[in-house]
Amino acid sequence: MTDLETGQPYEYQRRELAEPDWTRFPGWRDVTAAQWQSSQWQRVNCVKNIKQLRAVLGDLVDESFYADLESDQLQMATMSMLIPPQMVNTMVPHEVPDTASFYADPIRRYMLPVATDRHLTWPSHPHASRDSLHEHDMWVAEGLTHRYPTKVLAELLSTCPQYCGHCTRMDLVGNSTPTVPKLKLVQKPVDRYAAHLEYLKAHPGVRDVVVSGGDVANVPWKQLEAYLMGLLSVPTVRDIRLATKALMGLPQHWLQDDVVEGMHRVAVTAERRGVNLAVHTHVNHVNSLTPLVAKATRTLLEVGVRDVRNQGVLMRGVNATAPDLLDLCFALQGEAGILPYYFYMCDMIPNAEHWRVPVWHAQQLQHDLMGYLPGYATPRIVCDVPFVGKRWVHMIADYDREHGISYWTKNYRTSIEKDDSEALTKLYAYYDPIDTLPKTGQEWWRKQEADAALAV
Repeated sequence: MTDLETGQPYEYQRRELAEPDWTRFPGWRDVTAAQWQSSQWQRVNCVKNIKQLRAVLGDLVDESFYADLESDQLQMATMSMLIPPQMVNTMVPHEVPDTASFYADPIRRYMLPVATDRHLTWPSHPHASRDSLHEHDMWVAEGLTHRYPTKVLAELLSTCPQYCGHCTRMDLVGNSTPTVPKLKLVQKPVDRYAAHLEYLKAHPGVRDVVVSGGDVANVPWKQLEAYLMGLLSVPTVRDIRLATKALMGLPQHWLQDDVVEGMHRVAVTAERRGVNLAVHTHVNHVNSLTPLVAKATRTLLEVGVRDVRNQGVLMRGVNATAPDLLDLCFALQGEAGILPYYFYMCDMIPNAEHWRVPVWHAQQLQHDLMGYLPGYATPRIVCDVPFVGKRWVHMIADYDREHGISYWTKNYRTSIEKDDSEALTKLYAYYDPIDTLPKTGQEWWRKQEADAALAV
């Protein structure tokens, strides 16, 4: 849509951040500011089930919503319910919710998915898989994925302070659901962490460590600090990135005295040793940004963290329009001090088709973002292609739009491909959501499924 006054497709308007009034929810009418700002209170009062959600919302939403939610929890959900009050409070933030506004809310759509959100005909793509990026296949030690030549992903634990419905690590992270029994980390943390350090010391070509999980905010601080100091003792490690959605979902955690003081010790050590220390968070919608998020970010930067960056996920019904993404990026960069970095296309996990967008849509969004934000704060939209990794959405080698199949190349081997002579020359496929295809493409996929069923 074009703005009628400026003639521009998008008109920037500065919007200062505001903490929504949590007392608009019946269950939190008596909650004080001191309680709200307490990490402990936030964790204790997380919404973990429908009964607890009812206690917060009261009669603001109809029984039909709770029935819809229960149906999804029993039949479709890949993640168990866990939402801090901070996140619930950013749903329908500017008014008292009712059933219609709660259904329509973008944060509700991915944190509290309901059965009627899902795509009835194609809830999952035929090529969807639990570990869609094959991270577990590339473990070189428990929880340590060596996917790129110079980088590793360290999964320290399998829990988060909040569980997102679209989680790419739904195979491992969180509690089991009725439809998804989760994998488990079996080693003691001290043994798992020691194995990570041993591998890094033995592989000096690895210079970059993404410390994740789960969410590092759930690692007891003393354990996390010891792990980070261990990484800083490896002379070949030059970049450390901490992954935490909790910077947005539970900013109170990152404002605790022991965490702030510990991050300062780690940051000073990193600076002294010439290591780049950054925090990566995961914000998908502008409504998630509040003054508490900005304060936590500012505190991280003040104690010496080099950068705080955002890696969001493109999702239909949440943020997959240019105005939504621009509103978010301007608020990230201008109000919260967080650099817009990536937007990933939602991965091909089960029951995620209603969130995913086709490659051509992502390409159009990248086009539409250009020219508005500062160049350094213009995010790249990437497709995380199985066995390939992150690729800018315009880097396709070929694209069959009718059948929704894009083809990609890569320029390195993962840790499981050293003996694959074709790894650097073959094409790797990625698949658009089937409901976005023309009728001929949808019919083709129906035939593929029918033929596959007959072959069993």
